[in-house]
Parts: sequence; C-alpha cells; structure tokens
Amino acid sequence: MSSAAPFGPGPFLIAGPCVLEDDRLNLTVGEALATLGRNLGLPVIYKASFDKANRSREGAARGPGLEAGLPMLERVKRETGLPVLTDVHEPGQPAAAAEVADVLQIPAFLCRQTDLLVAAGKTGKPVNVKKGQWMTPEAMAGALEKVRLGGSRSVAVTERGSFFGYGDLVVDMRSFARIRAACGAPVIFDATHSVQQPGRGQGGSSGGQREFIPPLLFAAAAAGADGFFLETHPDPDNAPSDGPNMLPLAGLEALVRKALEIWHLSNPGLD
Repeated sequence: MSSAAPFGPGPFLIAGPCVLEDDRLNLTVGEALATLGRNLGLPVIYKASFDKANRSREGAARGPGLEAGLPMLERVKRETGLPVLTDVHEPGQPAAAAEVADVLQIPAFLCRQTDLLVAAGKTGKPVNVKKGQWMTPEAMAGALEKVRLGGSRSVAVTERGSFFGYGDLVVDMRSFARIRAACGAPVIFDATHSVQQPGRGQGGSSGGQREFIPPLLFAAAAAGADGFFLETHPDPDNAPSDGPNMLPLAGLEALVRKALEIWHLSNPGLD
C-alpha cells in the first residue's frame, strides 16, 4: 500500500487492538488481519495505539508508550506486511511516529488542535482525523485544512458518532456524504467506537454495546462509507482497554465479508 494514497479507491479496512499489548497478541491480530485481507481481496491497515492518553481516570490502562510502542508496531509491519496506523497526541510525536507508521491518526478529542494537526501534516504521511463527537460534518473541513497546510495530501475523516446526552453516541448516516462533500476526502466509519459508552466501564475505561456493531456497520456500508474501522481482540472481555466495544477476532472476517457484500450492492461503480 502506497503511503501516498492508502485510503481507497474502493472499500478498505482499518483494524487492530485498541492498544498495543505484548508481541504475541499484537502479531496474532496482525496475522489474522493479513489473512482476512488476502481472503477478501481487501486492503487492510493495522491499527493499534501506543498510548491511550485520554482515559477518564489516571489509573486506567494506557499502553507501552511511544518509545516502547514504535518497535512493537515495526514488528507487526515486518512480520505481516501490513501498513500500520497509530494515534499521536502531542505536536512532538508525529515526526517520531512517522519513522514507523504508514498512517498517523488524530484522536477525536484532539481534532481541533492546530499544532498537532499541522505537525502531523508536516510528516507528509497520510493522516486520518477522527471527527469529534461534538463536531458537525461540515466543521471537519477546518481540521483537514490544517493537515493539508502542514503538507500532507492524503487525508481522511473517521465518523464515530455524536454525543446524545451524557453517555451514548448516535450515528447520522447522512454524515458520510456531508463530510465527503465538505472535506473532499474519504470518510471512514468507526463502528466500534460508535457503540462506546464513555466513562461507564471499570477503572476508568469505557463501556460499550458490542451487539450493535453489526447493524451500524451494515448501515454505513449501505450509506457509502469509504472504509471501515473496527477494533478487534482475541478476548475482548479481558482486553485492557475498550473491551466492551471491540469485536472478537474469530468472527471478524465473516462480519467484514457481509459488510462488503452490502457495500458493493449499494454502491455499484464506486470501487
């Protein structure tokens, strides 16, 4: 996958564990995703965070950090052949992360942070900006403008729902077309974080309703989302972060296969 244009054309998948764990877990997920990509003829980007810097409580699991996490991502990349994506949180991180990562990601809570967005753009790497839960689709044009100002020409927006009250998110299926029109960029649907319930988990982690991931994913496929974002884990109920809204790895391929069938039926001629 070219670092110049990792987002399409046609549907693609960003998937992986919420946070980097040990090499065995990281590679287990990576190898399964590489197999999925071959079986379905689907471009796959491996996603894992080296740090979850926005947890509700200080004692929540965060991950190995930048220094230890980048070699872990490099091993996944080397062993599986998959391009890798990771979050960056501060303006000083993108340059270091870009030494390994093929794609940089801006977390939703940071999608208006000018210095971070420009720094990510300056790496020249593709950048995926997650839409803040309070942002309108059209407002994301400003975030992408900042990344492009930095120098990156390959950008995407990820929709992951909007706040509905204090603990739930809702997804407006019109937003894919609206974001694409306003931003001139591919739009990815994050089906796993869309069922997240912030602050309702144990020890500062988030809660979630995993059972609603499939219908939301299928609806987004029908609505023309350009790519799918799905966090996955061999044992999500015992994952250190975001387990309630991660998919079991064993069932991922069948779910993605059905989403692709819906996408191709609903969007003829787009791939």
